[in-house]
Amino acid sequence: MRIIIATVSTLLIFLSLPGLAQDLDPSETKVVDVILGQDHIEYVDFAPHTKLQIARPEILDVIMVPAKREILMRPKGPGETTVFVRNSVGDIRARYNVKISSHNKSAIVKVLKEYLGDIEGLEIGIKGDDVYLGGKIIVPTDIGRIMTVLEKYKDVVFLVELSPQTQQIIAKRMQDEIQKNGMKNVTVRVVNGTYWLEGIVDSKAKKDRAELIAAAYIPPTIRSLAERTQSVARAGETQILQNFINVNEETKPQPLPKLVKITVQFVELTKDYNKVFGFKWIPLMAGDGGSINIGKTATGGVSTSSQGTLAATISNLFPRLASARSAGYARVVQSGTVITKDNQAANITKNSSKPFAIGTGEFTKAGEAKAGFAVDVTPKILQEEKIDLDLGINVSTNIGEPPETLSNTIKTKLVVKSKDSAVVGGVVINKTSNAFDRDPPFGSPQFNEEQQNIPLFSFLKSKSFVSNRSQFVFFVTPEIIESASDGSEEIKKKFRQRRE
Repeated sequence: MRIIIATVSTLLIFLSLPGLAQDLDPSETKVVDVILGQDHIEYVDFAPHTKLQIARPEILDVIMVPAKREILMRPKGPGETTVFVRNSVGDIRARYNVKISSHNKSAIVKVLKEYLGDIEGLEIGIKGDDVYLGGKIIVPTDIGRIMTVLEKYKDVVFLVELSPQTQQIIAKRMQDEIQKNGMKNVTVRVVNGTYWLEGIVDSKAKKDRAELIAAAYIPPTIRSLAERTQSVARAGETQILQNFINVNEETKPQPLPKLVKITVQFVELTKDYNKVFGFKWIPLMAGDGGSINIGKTATGGVSTSSQGTLAATISNLFPRLASARSAGYARVVQSGTVITKDNQAANITKNSSKPFAIGTGEFTKAGEAKAGFAVDVTPKILQEEKIDLDLGINVSTNIGEPPETLSNTIKTKLVVKSKDSAVVGGVVINKTSNAFDRDPPFGSPQFNEEQQNIPLFSFLKSKSFVSNRSQFVFFVTPEIIESASDGSEEIKKKFRQRRE
């Protein structure tokens, strides 16, 4: 009952004061915080009247000093009241909203205003017995300065938030950056101070990446202070970011396996060189001529007898020289090309046969010489367009009459870069021989006994030099291609007929 009576009486006194009926601009009211037990002085720029209007004189005394234009406020009890000050002619020139507290909270407010009063959108005040910081700040990085100052004042109630306009700007920047990274269907909006990520992506990795991009736009100062003071939610938690992006994974077609074209070339080179030099001098006596017999008599002596005339024709009277050289060269090239998938075995084979006869007459029998070209290969594509080849090559050729089969086989593993050629193996055979006075340099016997040609003497001097060289080598060239039709033009050119 006392409270109601006091309120009514206060209202009557307030309404009875002269000049209160007129409208006053609320912005002209000055808030004054005073502490119980401490006087407070306000200064005015006019000559104040000695009479004042106080809404609640039971909690506040006011002493006027017109000469010094001072207003001394002396609190008597906690509460809040209004003071009107008039000038000497009776016009209201100042109005004060005096807040009286029984503790030193106003000093805290004063310090906070000195440190933080210039932050746009920040409110600093007292509610009941608590000092609070509230409002919606414009610049997100200002939260760093706020939290640093509040480390000294742990009892201050922290109610600061980002302004809605600032949150919209941050959300727009998040959305733009996410869409620049290929997620065109993702949007960002602010709902109750929380950033909502919405849209559709085709993989979970993109969903997580969008969240990381959005979290990066929460100012780093907020994040570091939040982790240190545990006063605000950290970026990336559901209190700040809500990831509602749907993942619609599309089944992508499996890429077609790459193809590898392997070209293998077999090159065989043979060379032979023969050189013969000879000197032959064999005079022969031909025709019917005389004879001379020399024998022993019965008495032990030597007797001679002749019959006819000693006459004959001497052939090959002059010495003959023989010099001959012969050389041969042969080059055999065989080539094979095969296309296969990556890590799939391939084979290409070419065979030929040549019949021949062995022996003569009734002892003749048929024979067959086979020759061919076979390649077995398994390619495996590595990094940097390198190809691992498991390679086996067999080549056989026919030489001589009757033909003789010569086989060359290589099996190896190697790594070759696409479109590069590598020598995978080869054999070289060198054969040389020298012959002295072995065969007649003219290819004929020294004399013919059937014609009874008797040489007077025989002189033969000859030298034969024979050099044979045989070598073969394998070349392999792998190439990565996208389609089996790649490189077909090169093959067509080899078989295209030119028209004049």
